[in-house]
Amino acid sequence: MILIGTSGFQYPEWKGSFYPENFPAAKMLSFYSEQFSTTEINYSFYRVPSAKTLERWFAATPENFRFSFKAPREITHTRKLRDCEDVLPRFAGALGVIKSKLGVVLFQLPPFFKKDVSLLETFLGSLPEGLKYAFEFRHNSWFDDDIFAALKKRNVALCVAESETLSTPVTFTASFGYFRLRREDYSKNDISRRSKVMANPENRLAEIYVYFKHEERGVGPKFAKEMIVALRNEAR
Repeated sequence: MILIGTSGFQYPEWKGSFYPENFPAAKMLSFYSEQFSTTEINYSFYRVPSAKTLERWFAATPENFRFSFKAPREITHTRKLRDCEDVLPRFAGALGVIKSKLGVVLFQLPPFFKKDVSLLETFLGSLPEGLKYAFEFRHNSWFDDDIFAALKKRNVALCVAESETLSTPVTFTASFGYFRLRREDYSKNDISRRSKVMANPENRLAEIYVYFKHEERGVGPKFAKEMIVALRNEAR
């Protein structure tokens, strides 16, 4: 199963390109979830959404919809994966409100954070059980076999991220995949090329989560729709 969406959904800049003009913010999630099967919540990097908000999101979306969440910056940027034994269970517990619609928890490391195998292994060993996790590394030193092996041991996904400045190797380290496609200039050929990789049955992945970037022009939803069509064509 390949779930496709964008990083976030509640953007007034998308009115007129994705949402109808003058569309109320309160109805955006329901409209969005009719088009896409998942969204990545970046808001949780700064603050964990309240239980009331999560309950509202749960009620507004179909049964098969999935929410992925970026882990708090306290973990990745302030503590830098050290001494997080108190923060991790609290964050995981808060996400329990979303129940069966919980997708993946993404740990996005700072671009200056260099490879530390021992630290990563210790942190992975402290992760609460029962959730899916992915790591987005933004320093090239992390793209190494010993890092991939540590992720595989814990069934944690390497986030395949692509931007104008960095491209993660397409390496699958878990039973699921996680893509963050951040460019704003994808052609249909680019989308088709990525779709072929994701649709390849040799990857043997139960799920793949794909998120296009939020930007003011609203091309993220456009790219997501193009990928849905490309994957349908691959399935024929």
